[in-house]
Amino acid sequence: MLLIRSVVRLVTAFVPFVTCFQLVVGLWPIPTNLNAGTTALRLSPSFSIDVKIPNAPADLSDAVTRTNTLLRQDKLQRLVVGRGVNDTQRIQAAKMLTTMSISISISSEAILDLTERSEGYTLTVPSDGSTAELTAESTLGLFRGLTTFSQLWYQLQNTTYTVQTPVKIYAYRGFMLDTARNFELYSTYGRPSITDTQSWPLQVAAVPELSAAGAYSSESVYSQTDVKDIISYAGAEIDTPGHTGSIAFSHPELVACSQASPWSIFANEPPSGQLRLTSNKSISLATSIFRSVSSDFPSKYLSTGGDELNTACYSQDNETQAELKASGQTLEQALNTFTQAIHSTLKAAGKTPVVWEEMVLDHNVTLSNDTIAMVWISSQNVASVVQKGFHVVHAASDFLYLDCGAGEWIGDDIANSWCDPFKTWQKIYSFDPLANLTSHQAKFILGGETLLWTEQSDPSNLDSIVWPRAAASAEVFWTGPTLPDGTVRNGSEALSRLHDLRYRFIERGVRAIPLQPLWCALRPGLCDLNYM
Repeated sequence: MLLIRSVVRLVTAFVPFVTCFQLVVGLWPIPTNLNAGTTALRLSPSFSIDVKIPNAPADLSDAVTRTNTLLRQDKLQRLVVGRGVNDTQRIQAAKMLTTMSISISISSEAILDLTERSEGYTLTVPSDGSTAELTAESTLGLFRGLTTFSQLWYQLQNTTYTVQTPVKIYAYRGFMLDTARNFELYSTYGRPSITDTQSWPLQVAAVPELSAAGAYSSESVYSQTDVKDIISYAGAEIDTPGHTGSIAFSHPELVACSQASPWSIFANEPPSGQLRLTSNKSISLATSIFRSVSSDFPSKYLSTGGDELNTACYSQDNETQAELKASGQTLEQALNTFTQAIHSTLKAAGKTPVVWEEMVLDHNVTLSNDTIAMVWISSQNVASVVQKGFHVVHAASDFLYLDCGAGEWIGDDIANSWCDPFKTWQKIYSFDPLANLTSHQAKFILGGETLLWTEQSDPSNLDSIVWPRAAASAEVFWTGPTLPDGTVRNGSEALSRLHDLRYRFIERGVRAIPLQPLWCALRPGLCDLNYM
């Protein structure tokens, strides 16, 4: 299964420094502080980006090259009646922008705490053709700024232009993948949940037999080369001790209930199988995996999962019961021993553990105070996790699951899926990250993520399922509850900008679904049910 998570840090408050606000239609997510005018500006055919950074990292150089390519290849016309033809005289009289300079102060943000990272940037685009400037404290900030800059421009009669300068932006802004159920190369997406019970595609240097035996095929394997680009910024998830049935392909002696029947008794989905957490050999294998992966992923964060542990499996597994009796432990005590071992391994590697909410709410395990909990079962559970003192990343299935609404994928079940209905972009956009929390509790919310579990997704339909719905959550967590002019963030205002983003995606080869007929996109508000 492929899980796509867009992890975006939450903006809970901001102080605008601008005194006026002009909507820049193409920007998504809209920055927290924005000032824009109404003067047209052309982009020179010889436009260049001047990188004022000694020994600029390769990923930044790649981002600059990509931005230059997009500026030349995007052929998006403005989403207005006439597609911008009425801009002709303004364009002809406009000045020409030839250069943008970019600068930076730090570049190793991936190893910092989420609360210490700065993905903010300042972008200034004058209307007189003088040099535009993009500054940030990190390469991530520069990447966000380059993305915003590329959204300013449209094309008419082979001229690239904008009609909203001068622009002054100060902004602060992510996306994650489950890649086990259906194999998926994920270089364009985010943080991977990279193994599961169906397959083990990740090559682990210390335990190479896991992917050699557990991947769907020798071609369905994620090598270190495959993940190199994304792991510079992203963490990963290796779910344990549940969701590990694929380990049985290489280590059958360490997996309880492997492919037991009926699977519905022993697992949440087929095939059944989970690590015998009571086994010292299982603990040794798990710590070897996390020790090896920790050296591959530079991010400070690594998820050990902990969701959907099936206790019926363990209660009927003779070896697990024998080991519990021999050690004098209960199953919960054994789970605590297992968790302490793998989390100690992460701590020794300088990592912060991330877990699913069950590890906080349902199990009697000791977790360090800096452990981060992902809340997925219901958004209503956030307050209970926060009350226990843990920081939270929103992953609520009732708002943020992109796979809901496609019907049940179990072969002989004609019912709807467990998390129906379909989560529209409007539903996602309506999410309130701070609902039912006190001002003190709100400080424990780190951000949120949209998720796609891919039992029914693969490269053939991935874009259309994800985009542009996933972008809705980016603005929820990036922009915060209000727009730069102080009005409450709302779907009616957002729709025209989301249209713009979707059509820009199409220009860039992303097969995002349309939100409305083009007639509506060209006439904001006219297709509203209550339009007058």
